[in-house]
Amino acid sequence: MSVQVEKLENNMAKLTIEVAAEELEKAIEAAYQKQKNKISVPGFRKGKVPRAMIEKMYGVEMFYEDAANTLMQQNYGAAVDESGVDVVSRPTVDVVQIEKGKAFIFTAEVAVKPEVKLGKYMGVTVTKIDTSVSDEEVDAALEQERQKNGRMVTVTDRAVQTGDTAVIDFEGFMDGVAFEGGKGENHPLEIGSHSFIDGFEDQIVGKNVGDEFDVNVTFPEQYQAAELAGKPAVFKVKVNEIKCNELPELDDEFAQEVGGVDTLAAYRDELKKGLAEKKEEEAKKTKEDEAIQKIIDKSEMDIPEAMITTQCESMVEEFAQRLAQSGLSMEQYMQFSGTTVDQLMEQVRPEALSRIQSSLVLEQIAKDENIEVTEEDIDAEIEKMAKMYGMEADKLKEYMGEGEKKSMKRELAITKAVDLVMANIKERAKAKSKKDAEATEE
Repeated sequence: MSVQVEKLENNMAKLTIEVAAEELEKAIEAAYQKQKNKISVPGFRKGKVPRAMIEKMYGVEMFYEDAANTLMQQNYGAAVDESGVDVVSRPTVDVVQIEKGKAFIFTAEVAVKPEVKLGKYMGVTVTKIDTSVSDEEVDAALEQERQKNGRMVTVTDRAVQTGDTAVIDFEGFMDGVAFEGGKGENHPLEIGSHSFIDGFEDQIVGKNVGDEFDVNVTFPEQYQAAELAGKPAVFKVKVNEIKCNELPELDDEFAQEVGGVDTLAAYRDELKKGLAEKKEEEAKKTKEDEAIQKIIDKSEMDIPEAMITTQCESMVEEFAQRLAQSGLSMEQYMQFSGTTVDQLMEQVRPEALSRIQSSLVLEQIAKDENIEVTEEDIDAEIEKMAKMYGMEADKLKEYMGEGEKKSMKRELAITKAVDLVMANIKERAKAKSKKDAEATEE
């Protein structure tokens, strides 16, 4: 195999990759072996038709597509390594030559990691964030824990109120005809949760157990079922049961059961400490984002479109994986939301661009500051991951390929670059105006 590199405009490059004729012949033979059981020729049993006979009948090109795909997959990675090009996108491939007895030649057009001309990155000014915790915030956290630790009890002496859970039967009708998906029995509906169509829950408030009544609603214009969108409907509803969340008293006993401390005062202190830690972590992330964005704003880089597209595709794939974990396929999501893949790509584009810019400036800082990632750093990170996955560190290290270790090394270098930037920031109170902020930056 040989590789030639042609630099193109806008940080793109074309790799021309040539594979020996002998390798092409092996790939064609492999394609024949793979397909021969599917090919029928009169006078021959399936799988027994000679390759020469098939090529004579259907043309020598019959196995070219399979062979070309195999050779491109086998040789592309090695060609990138040999070229020395820092590829940052998926390739756009094109077959230049495929002919028996001759070398197989294909091209791969790729985005190349752009150069970064850094702006100021030491002593960046960021907004000072107040991380103090007020008594009101502690009260709110305490009430949240109280709500979480309530118990559902059946109500028999009053009507439905906002905050209750009404257990209802319902059936929806449009022009007097029941519609599909509009019926439910003993459905627990939290009043005020807005989980049903606007106006539905409000009409249950004030009703008692055993009441049967009509609920009149209008479906939203953008409702997922097109035949119902924007149209009025009547639901026949019956209240079977009313439940409410009975809340515990906020006392020392509550603190002992929920917080594992002796007194309510001690529990409040624990909540305050936890809120302070959360605020500190959020403030740290906010200041990091602000500092990195300011470095990006002062830096210069020409990011190729193919690099952005590849990042967008990766983010959409990540989203699809998260959907799958929750039991929803991408096809189902697109059907329910009315969103297309192209629209998703456009939605994630700003975040994709931000991720690329952040990585590029931080990698350049790591390079300019000669930041090193040692074997000890890598081992420590593997140890951390092993604990997370409940594995032995040595086993996890064995499973990791060189590509994964290289990626880890890159991420650790970026983390060290962030630490360096944040160790040298300057904090200021929030500017009263844009003019004041610009003056501070100067």
